[in-house]
Amino acid sequence: MTIERKEKIRALKFTLFSITAGIIEIVSFTLFTEVFKMSYWPAYLIALILSVLYNFTINRKVTFHSAANVPVAMLKVFGYYCVFTPLSTIGGDYLTEQCGWNKYVVLAITMILNFVTEYLFTRFFVYGKQVDNDGSVRE
Repeated sequence: MTIERKEKIRALKFTLFSITAGIIEIVSFTLFTEVFKMSYWPAYLIALILSVLYNFTINRKVTFHSAANVPVAMLKVFGYYCVFTPLSTIGGDYLTEQCGWNKYVVLAITMILNFVTEYLFTRFFVYGKQVDNDGSVRE
């Protein structure tokens, strides 16, 4: 299989698993805001953490097939979220509370930004050349 084809399949897998992580995020965000009546930022933050834990775990094994040092990979992803989370939480809270934007529109925009930037960060910085090295059989 060509490298180009492998990368297309990898991007497709990341997209599909990100959709499931997005479902986790949307459902938990909705539960926290509508049922528990939380304001935007705590509901968003908890929902984000739940989706990140799921997404990291599944993508490391299934999408990137990486045997890279898990604590190091987690630390790199943690570094990404040390930047992304405050920006998206504060920005989202500002847009919903101060500007009156719809919380679900803000959540959707944030999720799209997260999807694109996290894929690039994970593929090229977290795993880099340590993809397809877990010993599993693939075509």
